[in-house]
Amino acid sequence: MTVTAEPASPAASTNTLSDDAPPISGRARTIALICLLAASFMELMDATVVNVALRTMSDHLSASTTAMSWIVAGYPLAYATGLILGARLGDRFGRRRLFLIGLVAFGAMSLACGLADTAGQLVAFRILQGGAAALMIPQVLTNIQVLYPPAERGRAMGLFTSIIGIAAVAGPVLGAVITSGDWFGLSWRPVFLINVPVAVLALIAARIFIPETFAARPAPITLGSVALLGGSLAALTAPITFGPEHDWPAWGFAMMAVGAVGLVLFARRQITTARAGVEPLVPPAIFQTRSFTTGLIAFTALSIPTGGYFLVQSLHVQLDHGWSVLHTGLMWIPFSIAVPIFAGLSATVLAGRFGKRVLQAGAWVFIVGMTAMIVADQSIHPALWFTVALAVAGAGFGLIVGAAGLLVLNDVPVALAGAASGVFNTVQALSVAVGAAVIGTLYSSVSESSGFADGYRAAMLAMIGLAVVGIVAAQFMPRQEISAPAEGAPSAG
Repeated sequence: MTVTAEPASPAASTNTLSDDAPPISGRARTIALICLLAASFMELMDATVVNVALRTMSDHLSASTTAMSWIVAGYPLAYATGLILGARLGDRFGRRRLFLIGLVAFGAMSLACGLADTAGQLVAFRILQGGAAALMIPQVLTNIQVLYPPAERGRAMGLFTSIIGIAAVAGPVLGAVITSGDWFGLSWRPVFLINVPVAVLALIAARIFIPETFAARPAPITLGSVALLGGSLAALTAPITFGPEHDWPAWGFAMMAVGAVGLVLFARRQITTARAGVEPLVPPAIFQTRSFTTGLIAFTALSIPTGGYFLVQSLHVQLDHGWSVLHTGLMWIPFSIAVPIFAGLSATVLAGRFGKRVLQAGAWVFIVGMTAMIVADQSIHPALWFTVALAVAGAGFGLIVGAAGLLVLNDVPVALAGAASGVFNTVQALSVAVGAAVIGTLYSSVSESSGFADGYRAAMLAMIGLAVVGIVAAQFMPRQEISAPAEGAPSAG
């Protein structure tokens, strides 16, 4: 079955992707960007904020270990499997429309999570919240590509990647502060409820300032392709998510094999559809852009360590050094300060001038930071030296995320922006999940047999090795010249 309904006519007040000029500029475009960034911040923060408050939730809801696993994992599972579909729905039915629908649903599910009375309710609402995010987030990168021409896109991407860096650590910090402070006597509930006013304000502004755009040739939403893609991604993601807790059972590897075969079949189906002259769900043409394909490989290798990095560092200081939840959350402040500074510098200045070398330099700085953390772990004053090492690692992480989105997506034709952003977001989500599962398992396994110090060292060395793989992969990216904004051009922010 295929959804073939045409989008509302992009006349008068709407713009198609075939237009050369951005649909809006000036202050209206800046406010639209702020709305998009607010949504991104909420989603990224919500993906991590639960981890810190999990023990308190378990006590209040009398939740089983399985329920707690689903509260954590249900959200990213629904999110990762729905991203590509969310992007293509935006192409067909309107990016603004899907963004608003996702924003409303995300705010509503945040409210529902905050009011949940049982663990079962919280699990269900978290899964629905992840699905809402999958509708909302793909529209962010696509809108940035549509609203900002290449010469101005670096500044907008700089702000976007700065938000990514801040949100990545704001979740644990805010979760620790809220849970420890017991705001209004509500215990863990404000970690979800805090999203509601942000969603309302973003919704009001988005309705006014974000223009409606459609793909010039939107892909028909073929339910067979959707089911094949979603099922394959779920088969890959579920074992990665739940495998560590169950000691990586055989059924998990069988599911991953089924998921891999499903993705191969999906790819063949997309190629066949494209050859028949029909726009597929994921156009093979996006992989003909060399910077997208090689950049995606490099970014995957660099994203996997970040998923393990946040998990292992937070676990280790609590298990081996006896830090409290609040102390652990506050530990990330140096990292969160360094990331937006270097992400903004990377996207607005360095990426356009040095291209792939910024990714490679960021990876080397990140490696220096991780090496310093191994040394800090054995020092007399680990808290002090962790602070220094986290600031260095944050600088490297900022350089990576600041350049990655711009370099990977910049050369993709605007007509393929929706599909490309969907693939980019999906790969990023899966990479982080793989990193958390595999690196986290490595840390736990070695710690059980040889002690926490050895487990920490093994995890850090594995992440350093993956970062080196990312450096090598980035070498195959083409040289890219990203034009600087012309004199007098309106800024992104």
